[in-house]
Amino acid sequence: MFDMGGEYYCYSSDITCSFPANGKFTPDQKAIYEAVLKSSRAVLAAIKPGVKWSDMHRLADRVHLEELVKIGILRGNVEDMLKVHLGAVFMPHGLGHLLGIDVHDVGGYPEGTDRIDEPGLKSLRMGRIVLERMVLTVEPGIYFINHLLDKALASKEQCDFINNDVLARFRGFGGVRIEDDIAVTADGMELLTCVPRTVEEIEAFMADRNPEKPFSPTFSEKF
Repeated sequence: MFDMGGEYYCYSSDITCSFPANGKFTPDQKAIYEAVLKSSRAVLAAIKPGVKWSDMHRLADRVHLEELVKIGILRGNVEDMLKVHLGAVFMPHGLGHLLGIDVHDVGGYPEGTDRIDEPGLKSLRMGRIVLERMVLTVEPGIYFINHLLDKALASKEQCDFINNDVLARFRGFGGVRIEDDIAVTADGMELLTCVPRTVEEIEAFMADRNPEKPFSPTFSEKF
């Protein structure tokens, strides 16, 4: 996992790419990567002026939980999982932040904007309504952090949702994060990141010793 970015005329970028070191995803790596990619694309499709940034974080949590159920790591009702903040076990950080002259730019909590005191949400670097011309990062992730997993397994509220036999296979997995930079437009957003994102794009790129293919920020999807 590389979290990186360049600077252009003093303005920052912040991009995270997750990829297999040997160039080929294992089935488990592919399942987790595509779960995070699905949440990333769900958020990008939902972003527009007027939405709450905290609701975008909740959307990412929901998609992660739905996908972890499909993989078999979790079981039960996703609505009930959201009530006990199970999403924060797998994504303890906030969804993203303002981007500008500083990588973690100022202005996320202007006077009168309170931080939400809930797991995951309290780590958001911005608590505002999304506005046109904001530049933001969108960086969902799924991680397998032992002390958070152990705490969840010891929690009466959370433990019944976790299939420990399947979870054991992912201990030591690490995690996947996909971070893109966007500019909010009048009716949606413009994706500013030009990197291979799908499993197929990443594997093809890593297999080519002299890759020349350009990657469009919109590749095959419309938002």
